[in-house]
Amino acid sequence: MNNIIFGVQGPREARPLSYLNPLCYTRDMNKPKVMAIVGPTSSGKTSLSIDIAKKFRGEVISADSRQVYRGMDLGTGKVTKEEADGIPHHLLDIADPMEVYNAAMFEHDAKISIAEISKRGNLPIITGGSSFYIDLLRGQLQSAPVPPNEEFRTGLEKFSNAELFKKIAAADPRRAEMIDPDNRHRLIRALEIINVLGVVPESTKSESDYNWLVLGVQVEKEKLHQNIHQRLEQRINDGMIEEVKRLHSAGLTYERMDKLGLEYRYVAKYLQNELSLEEMTEQLEYKIKQYAKRQMTWLKKDKEIVWVAPENREAIFRLVINFLQEQPS
Repeated sequence: MNNIIFGVQGPREARPLSYLNPLCYTRDMNKPKVMAIVGPTSSGKTSLSIDIAKKFRGEVISADSRQVYRGMDLGTGKVTKEEADGIPHHLLDIADPMEVYNAAMFEHDAKISIAEISKRGNLPIITGGSSFYIDLLRGQLQSAPVPPNEEFRTGLEKFSNAELFKKIAAADPRRAEMIDPDNRHRLIRALEIINVLGVVPESTKSESDYNWLVLGVQVEKEKLHQNIHQRLEQRINDGMIEEVKRLHSAGLTYERMDKLGLEYRYVAKYLQNELSLEEMTEQLEYKIKQYAKRQMTWLKKDKEIVWVAPENREAIFRLVINFLQEQPS
């Protein structure tokens, strides 16, 4: 298991026992306790996970489908050593960007990390923008029983993302409501499943191996859009375009970048002179805001998420204390 470990935690501090507020769903207290922090992009998940880890002897597991790739740092908003501030982080930089790292691999690797962290007596804290990954680990979703079909996928390469999305909308409107119309990999996978099963089946829940506390970071729309704007501006100023140039020089093709998310897709368009810098920035910001909206649509359907205001750290810490204090019956 390859992990990035930014530091070592000190001993757990004594915690008060006065917080008795019940959470909104029941748990099996005999299972290992695991936290997840979810929310739309730029909502503050990373900083909250680090603050909780500092206070409750935690280690962070990244649930991000792109931060697993080496060299993809600014474009994915990967936590820096300075931001981590000594908190161990896992499942970062464990794959080559020319390889495909999928949800099944994440589930396998995350379970190993959880076991290792729990064995050390620390709290596993899973956070990241790939809610599908977290839901799979929680038993909320299951992968469709359709193996990859390279011949079928090759036949779809001639279609644009918009054309692929129209095919999904015609065959499976329910899936079309949830899917990212710019994520070519997921569009092709959805059509691959539809080709075999007719529709992308609704996932059935299975029992999780863990006792979960899932916190959702809730930010007002205006504030979230401001965060997205500022974060994108900062990443460009910090060298995101130069990062994409380096990746391309190292052999990462523009075709592969198109499958690696919005930032790499649009910077690649700029580097190929398909968009001006201003057009690239404006279109990318708009697409990120659309993506954040889809993330919230997905998350709002999950009734087990406890939504919190990120600025109210004390109230959040009380929820965590209550969760950690719950004992087996």
